[in-house]
Amino acid sequence: MSYIAPALKTDLQSKAHNAVLESIQAIQALNTPAALNFIESAALMIAEAFQNGNKILIAGNGGSLCDAAHFAEELSGYFRQKRPALPALALSDPGHITCVGNDAGFEYVFSRGIEAFGKRGDIFVGLTTSGNSPNIVEAFKAAKQAGLKTIAFLGKDGGKLKGVADLELLIRGFKTSDRVQEAHMAAIHIIIELIEAKLFT
Repeated sequence: MSYIAPALKTDLQSKAHNAVLESIQAIQALNTPAALNFIESAALMIAEAFQNGNKILIAGNGGSLCDAAHFAEELSGYFRQKRPALPALALSDPGHITCVGNDAGFEYVFSRGIEAFGKRGDIFVGLTTSGNSPNIVEAFKAAKQAGLKTIAFLGKDGGKLKGVADLELLIRGFKTSDRVQEAHMAAIHIIIELIEAKLFT
């Protein structure tokens, strides 16, 4: 174990404490009427889509793509209980992304995926902490054109996508994406919990 000087240890502990408090603040952003209404409405919209034989397509960039994959696998795989698999797909195939990015431009990697897999009555879920990611903006356009319902997980001031989706969660007040993503992931877990409660209890 390496030695940490007392002054440095105190400084690191202070930074850790402040980071924990900020992370708690991010999660507390979900405890508002608007956020709680979003969580309930998103769970009901997705559950109804599954009941009608539809699916959800999910996309994001970087950490938000990891959150999209996390969202999808806990529906298609398992979350808290054994139950039938639910049709959710993260638009994350590297062959597709590099093909479209190379041939048409990175801004079209997700809209092309919606063109391939999206059907009227499906749901597109887009995650972007800025609300300005060009490929997510294009994906929402494609989803609307194809008759998909839409859900947005946004941060900061909502960017270009504020007010675009049928349902949106906007996490304000944080300068960095990591805190926004922490709130997004907590909301996603609660949405999945409510979907299971709606469909399987």
